[in-house]
Order: sequence, then structure tokens, then C-alpha cells
Amino acid sequence: MPLTSILIVEDDKYISSLIQMFLKDEGYKSYVATSGKEAFALFYANSPDVVLLDLGLPDMDGMEIISTLREKTQVPILVVSAREEELDKINALDAGADDFITKPFFMGELLARIRVAERKMRSSPQSDSDDFQCEELHVSWTSGIVSLGEKEIHLTPTEFKLLKLLIENRGKVLTHNFIIHHVWGFGESNDAQSLRVFMASLRRKIELDPAKPHYIITQVGVGYRFINQG
Repeated sequence: MPLTSILIVEDDKYISSLIQMFLKDEGYKSYVATSGKEAFALFYANSPDVVLLDLGLPDMDGMEIISTLREKTQVPILVVSAREEELDKINALDAGADDFITKPFFMGELLARIRVAERKMRSSPQSDSDDFQCEELHVSWTSGIVSLGEKEIHLTPTEFKLLKLLIENRGKVLTHNFIIHHVWGFGESNDAQSLRVFMASLRRKIELDPAKPHYIITQVGVGYRFINQG
């Protein structure tokens, strides 16, 4: 199996060197860009399998990079940023990022999330049928297209996997830990915050009124369930 190549977009040379060193020890090939312009040049020249992206770059905001890449590729984008506000995380996920890791972070956590991105990249979710229909919501498992009525909805790979897990277990209450384990492949107590961010983003996209969700119901203090229809 060829080595996974990773594009590190980070203007702090100490941090980028540290990440690159750990990735090399784990058998990954990596490239480092210190600006948005350099990031695009390295991306198109090397076609990396995963992108690690800092949002605060000297020449452009990382959100612009996410949006531009998403227009052309579904490569996993993992944001690694010092921005801690929930709105920043939501905006990055809405723009097309697959994950958000807040600085400072443990290198083991970063490596775990990269491995999750690798598994998503190499797997092709399947279902017993090609399509799922529930009222206005339609999902094609083979094409990955999600639509609400006549409107096609763009979901990130993580949001799609989260929706798939809920639909496959519709009518059942899935605990926070269960969802975290099956979507991310690991679980820590603070990952509940990441789950809430992803769930809020998913609901804004598929619910007519996210404040009063119809498809994805919250079981307070326990987890979530998808309505038992479809």
C-alpha cells in the first residue's frame, strides 16, 4: 500500500516541523506550505491524500482555502487552529472541512484523526439499497448525493457518515459515545463538543427549521435518534 501523503499548511515553522517529524516517524510522506498561495501550488503538484490546515495564514484566511479545494476535490481536510470559538468551528465545517482540532493538541490525537481520515478515504459506504427516502429527504448511498426536495445538499464526508449511521439505526437512540466511536473511531469525554458542532451543522443543512428538528431528535443527556420512518 503506498504511503499516505499529507499537505501541512502552517506558517509557524516550529509547529510544522514538529508535525512533519512525527508524521515521518509514523511512515507518512508530507509537504509543508507556509501560505495559501504555496498551499495551492503544492496541492496541485502533489495531489496529497490529506490536508492539515491552519486557518490563520499570512496571505489569506483558511476558510477560503477550504471552499476553493471543496469545489475541486473531496480530499479530507483537517483544520488545526488556535481558534476556539464554536462559530469558527461551525464555519469551517460548513465550508467543507472534515474535522477541527484546536491548538494546543496532543500528537497522538492528531495521528488518530489522520487515521480516521484515511479509513474514510479508502472506504466506500454501502447500504442494502441504493437510495433512502424519508419525506423530503433523499440520500443516494452509491453517489453520496443528499437532497431536500429538489435542492441538493452538500455534506462533508464526516457529516455524511454521521447521517448514514443515524439512518441505519433509525428509531434507536444512539448514545454520544456510540456515535463518536463509530464516526471518529475513538472517544474521549471532550469529543462530545465536536459531536455537537457536527450535529448542529448537519441539522442546518437537512432540517427545514434547525431550532425544531424533525429528522434528528435529541434525547437530552443521552444522544440522538433519527425518526423511525423511511
